Amino acid sequence: MKLICFCAFRSSKRKTLDSPTLAEEISTSNVRLFSYSMLRSATGNFHPSNRIGGGGFGVVYKGVLSDDTQVAVKSLSAESKQGTREFLTEIDMISNVRHPNLVQLLGCCIEGTNRMLVYEYMENNSLASALLGPKHKHADLDWPTRAAICMGTAQGLLFLHEEAEPHVVHRDIKASNILLGRDFHPKIGDFGLAKLFPDNVTHLSTQVAGTMGYLAPEYALLGQLTKKADIYSFGVLILEIVSGRSSSKAAFGEDLMVLVEWTWKLKEESRLLDIVDPELVEYPEDEVERFIKVALFCTQASSQQRPSIKQVVEMLSKDRNFNVKTLIQPGVYKGYTTRDSGNGSSDGSSSSLPRERKKSMNPSIFSTRLIHAPSMTEMQPR
Repeated sequence: MKLICFCAFRSSKRKTLDSPTLAEEISTSNVRLFSYSMLRSATGNFHPSNRIGGGGFGVVYKGVLSDDTQVAVKSLSAESKQGTREFLTEIDMISNVRHPNLVQLLGCCIEGTNRMLVYEYMENNSLASALLGPKHKHADLDWPTRAAICMGTAQGLLFLHEEAEPHVVHRDIKASNILLGRDFHPKIGDFGLAKLFPDNVTHLSTQVAGTMGYLAPEYALLGQLTKKADIYSFGVLILEIVSGRSSSKAAFGEDLMVLVEWTWKLKEESRLLDIVDPELVEYPEDEVERFIKVALFCTQASSQQRPSIKQVVEMLSKDRNFNVKTLIQPGVYKGYTTRDSGNGSSDGSSSSLPRERKKSMNPSIFSTRLIHAPSMTEMQPR
C-alpha cells in the first residue's frame, strides 16, 4: 500500500499558493492566517538580531505580535528544498497533532511567494544551542534536566508512533529539532519531513531525507523507511545528551570514529562512562550507564533488533539490567563523496539526499555492508 499523505489541501485541480480556494481551505482548518506585513512588523522587518535558528529550509526569527504574544516565525527561503507539499504537510500535521512534547503551530502565512510558519516561542531555543553549540551559549544542564529531556522527547515520539492517527514517522529527530521551553521542557519540532503510516503499513520505500549523523543506515542506503529510523536517530540523540558532543561534528580516536562507533568501542572496553560530558560533575552512574545502553540498543545495525519507542520509554524509566550480550554492533552511515558534499545546507543542519544522487555514493564510506535485502533491509557490521 502506498503512503497516505496527511494533507488538508486535497483537490483534483492544481492550486497555486495564493489562490483564493487554498486560502479558504486553510481558514476553515484550525490554523490562523497571518499577513506578511504582520509578521514583518512582529520580527522587526526580519532583523538579524531576532534570528534564533536556521537550516536547509530557511531561517527562524523571534517575533512579538500586536497582543504581546511571543512567537517563532519560520521563513522558508526561496531556495528551500521544502516544496509546496512539504510545507502544506507541516501545516496540517502540527495543527492536528497536539501533545505536551510537540511544538504547537499557531498559524502560517501564504502570501505571494512568501511561505512562513508561526510557532509558539520556546524560551530556551533548541537542544543544539543549549548543549552542542558554542560554549558561551551553553545552558547549565545537570543530569536530572538531561534525563528529563530524553524522557520528554521519547514521550513525544511515543505519541507520534503509537497514538497519532495515522501514525507519524518524524524522519529528522536531531538536537536542533528538540526545542526547549521554560524549565527546559522539551518539545519536538519541524515536521516538514514527516511521513504518515496507516496501521497496515510496516515500511515504505521513499526518497531519503534527514540530517547527517542521525541517519539510520538502512534508510540512508536504500530508502527503506520504518519507525525504527526514528529510533536510531533518537539513540544518537541520547548519546549527544549524555556526552555533550555533536554526532555530526565530533570525531574520536585515531580512526576518527563517530559518536556511535566510539561509544561501542568504550562498551567493548568496559569504559562506557568515559563518554559522559566532562561538564557533568555529579550524576548517578548506574542511571547514566543505563541511558547509554538504551542508546546502543536503539542504534543497532539491524532495524529489526531495535526496540519500539514504547519499549524505549520503559527502558529509560525503569531501573533494570539489560543483557548487553544480545547487542549488535551499531550501523553507521558516514556520508557521501566529496563531490556531493557541497549540496547540503550551509550549517550542516539538514542534508536531504535525493534518490538520483545515490549512484554517486562511494560504498567505502559506509561502516556497514549489505548482506541481503528482504522486505526489511538488514545491515551487518564488519
